[in-house]
Amino acid sequence: MDLVRRSGAVRVADLVERFGVSDMTIRRDLETLAERGLLVKVHGGAVAPGSSADEPGFAVKSAVRPAEKDAIAERAAALVEPGMAVALSAGTTTRALAGRLVSVPELTVVTNSLRVAEAFHADGRPDQTVVLTGGVRTPSDALVGPVAVAAIRSLNVDLLLLGVHGMSVRAGFTTPNLLEAETDRALVASARRTAVLADHTKWEVVGLCTIAALGEADLLVTDAALEEPAREALRAEVGELIVV
Repeated sequence: MDLVRRSGAVRVADLVERFGVSDMTIRRDLETLAERGLLVKVHGGAVAPGSSADEPGFAVKSAVRPAEKDAIAERAAALVEPGMAVALSAGTTTRALAGRLVSVPELTVVTNSLRVAEAFHADGRPDQTVVLTGGVRTPSDALVGPVAVAAIRSLNVDLLLLGVHGMSVRAGFTTPNLLEAETDRALVASARRTAVLADHTKWEVVGLCTIAALGEADLLVTDAALEEPAREALRAEVGELIVV
């Protein structure tokens, strides 16, 4: 628990090495601590429990539900056609999506994500154009604030692919970061269509700031672990619900 408090996250493999015990022992202990509400188990480790204003870093979020995020990214890639102008917000799911879009011809990509921009810089095509908004860097490697908002407001894109921290009927799509909410709202306003990418763990998670109401999403791509009552609630709000 001391390690979790200090660093915000721990990995099972690191704890096995540090304490000289078995993988199963560590996993049992993490399960016990999670049942007491002292931490939250994620794929390969655990993170500190958060409040609506807590913002995990990119590495911590990358460890949560990677298989579901990959499946969502694979389906979302089918929404993008050669020659489109698309915007990708910051997030681990949108980063997974970027890896699938680097081969699409003649794309124009607008992003406030350093990780997304790096993917296109490393592996993208010469006929692609990448516009990085600039702004102040957040723990999740988003660029936010007035510089980012000013850049985005001058642009118009065919499709926004938006990652979110949480979603609920009451609060809509949310983030724990005030400046990121403002920047994401500018992205929504710039797009002809908005597709939200959110795995099932985002349901009923409420961040500090609302980005958009559920009804502002033309599409929502999520995974099959989302329970049926949640699916029904989302179908009543979003333009189209896609479950992978």
